[in-house]
Amino acid sequence: MLVSSKLTDYSGARVLSGLTPEKAKEYLARDGPNALTPPKTTPEWIKFCKNLFGGFAMLLWIGGVLCFVAYSIQAGTFEEPPDDNLYLGCVLVAVVVVTGVFSYYQEAKSSKIMESFKNMVPQYATVIRGGQKYTFPAEELVVGDLVEVKGGDRIPADLRVVSAQSCKVDNSCLTGESEAQSRSSENNSDNPLESKNLAFFSTNCVEGTARGLVINTGDRTIMGRIANLASGLEMGETPIAREIEHFIHIITGV
Repeated sequence: MLVSSKLTDYSGARVLSGLTPEKAKEYLARDGPNALTPPKTTPEWIKFCKNLFGGFAMLLWIGGVLCFVAYSIQAGTFEEPPDDNLYLGCVLVAVVVVTGVFSYYQEAKSSKIMESFKNMVPQYATVIRGGQKYTFPAEELVVGDLVEVKGGDRIPADLRVVSAQSCKVDNSCLTGESEAQSRSSENNSDNPLESKNLAFFSTNCVEGTARGLVINTGDRTIMGRIANLASGLEMGETPIAREIEHFIHIITGV
């Protein structure tokens, strides 16, 4: 973590005037936009088909079709064919459809994690470049930019606070703390989440004003790392999913 004596020249930025437009353009080309990278997505119809026909589901479909074929043969042979195969076929089809729809619903819920993070990204930011104040899309922020935030703003990147006036931020989305935390240029802790001179991407400034230097953007921010971890987690089976699978095994054995 940087100390106050180094703030006059941090990534080419001066605390009072910010980056030059030329430097900002250079850093943007080097680091890319200040945005979260969306995960690779699979078309919804493919997801649905995989849940409806993948794994044990295909075995159940085959079993159901064979039951209907057997019933058809019996219906052509006997005047009053037994209904066992018909009922079993209907049960197998019903089980595989219900299981497939439920699995697809669970998968769709987990795939919306990244979308929820996208909604936390601010649209615009107030930036000082070359001594002039501008309002830019937050995606154009780069490391070293001097950013100004005020009460009601969402923090557009991970910032190191260089000046503040009665500034408080809401870190509940990161730390779970319900009370707003004050921010200043004082480095009071080795733990970044507890240090007063750091404000984090997607948290809210609830009151006061502050200026800070951008230290991380996009996927390199704390929230970006959390988003990438969350989108990469494999969802474990829920109790009801395990019960359905157990039932499928029983039906398959029958």
